Amino acid sequence: MKLSVLDQSTAADGVPAAQTLRDTVELAVFAEELGYHRFWVSEHHNHPAINGTAPEILMAAISQRTSRIRLGSAGVMLPHYAPLKVAEQFRVLESLAPGRIDLGLGRAPGGDGLTSMALNPNAHEDANNFPSNVRDLMAWVSGDPLPSSHPFKSIVAHPETNTAPEIWMLGTSDYGASVAAHFGIPYCFAHFITDGQGVKQALTLYRDNYQPSERFPKPHATVCVWALAADTTEEAEVLFSSRAYNKVRRSLGDLRPIIAPENIDWDSVSESERRHRDRLRAVSLVGDGAKVSGMLRQLGEDLDLDELVVLTWTHSQEARRRSYALLAEHFH
Repeated sequence: MKLSVLDQSTAADGVPAAQTLRDTVELAVFAEELGYHRFWVSEHHNHPAINGTAPEILMAAISQRTSRIRLGSAGVMLPHYAPLKVAEQFRVLESLAPGRIDLGLGRAPGGDGLTSMALNPNAHEDANNFPSNVRDLMAWVSGDPLPSSHPFKSIVAHPETNTAPEIWMLGTSDYGASVAAHFGIPYCFAHFITDGQGVKQALTLYRDNYQPSERFPKPHATVCVWALAADTTEEAEVLFSSRAYNKVRRSLGDLRPIIAPENIDWDSVSESERRHRDRLRAVSLVGDGAKVSGMLRQLGEDLDLDELVVLTWTHSQEARRRSYALLAEHFH
């Protein structure tokens, strides 16, 4: 089974925002050295815990530091943008890294409703028109013609290239799975958002309703899962506390950068918050390299996957790099 990486340029308490973006670029270089298949970056807006707001810009920077690993967006939130502009951006990226670009698409806002309105006053309407906008984007990205009745049928997305990005659909519900199946494109379920809820139903719907396309004659499904490995399970548990605390506070409407484990005082939080932490721990893939690798393999077998995308949050960039190194070692 292939392993890939998602990095969100997460904000860490005491670390300059600009440094988290540089860390993402360095992590991509490191992931390529370790043999990972893809490296994806996310798009979020007005989110104090995530500095990854412009995946296409990060991908351009990473493309100049890597030579093999596939690079992708996870994802471009299409209702914020005109399909032609996204097609042009990713054709530029394809020119910089031919045969290595993934265009992951999402319908979710990647932030709050007010921010969506600030990005695009017509965001709600464009969300309702998502399938037709995906159709237009696919045509412009691949160089295929738009329908003869389309008002923009004469427009060509430049630069023209000999290769085209792979278009992926990302989601956490049946909607994204249905759109991906209709257009015959790969699908990635965001397991890390739902903690696995709904994943089997979405993948089954995608596979059962898949309409083969020229580029993807068979369905190609994967899952993005949160996982953390360390040299010992005890160390992994300590590192995990940063993410657990972040998610507990987020559930209370308190968005903040990741806090270092040693700065978290669990004794000061309520009993319900500690129960929330324990529930998170029960569904998280945390432990030493061998344990987490085994859990990833089991998840891949249960869902019949050929590939998994791994997301890891830690306050320390070095701890994040060590986690990915341990997984790569156990997956050879």
